[in-house]
Amino acid sequence: MANAKRILIVCGTAIATSTVVAMKVEELLKKHGIRAEIRRCMTSEALTASKDVDLIVATTQVPAVDVPVISGIPFITGIGTDRVEKEIIDALQGKVKS
Repeated sequence: MANAKRILIVCGTAIATSTVVAMKVEELLKKHGIRAEIRRCMTSEALTASKDVDLIVATTQVPAVDVPVISGIPFITGIGTDRVEKEIIDALQGKVKS
């Protein structure tokens, strides 16, 4: 995907919560017309997997990386989703510094 944003979804095992978060992020980006490649990984892979991404959305603690990290917990709990959606859009549109 040329000019597509690259987003990494990080959770403990890269199975359950990352799938839920990835689907919600994908819906959000479609609604805003943002093209993106969304990948998932386990927390233990985050440092290596983050080398070529624009943003990380995580449901666990992520090691220090050089890209913005946004908590994806609101997508799981349903509390604070508006705020986290705005954070994601702003980060991808360059309105927020990491």
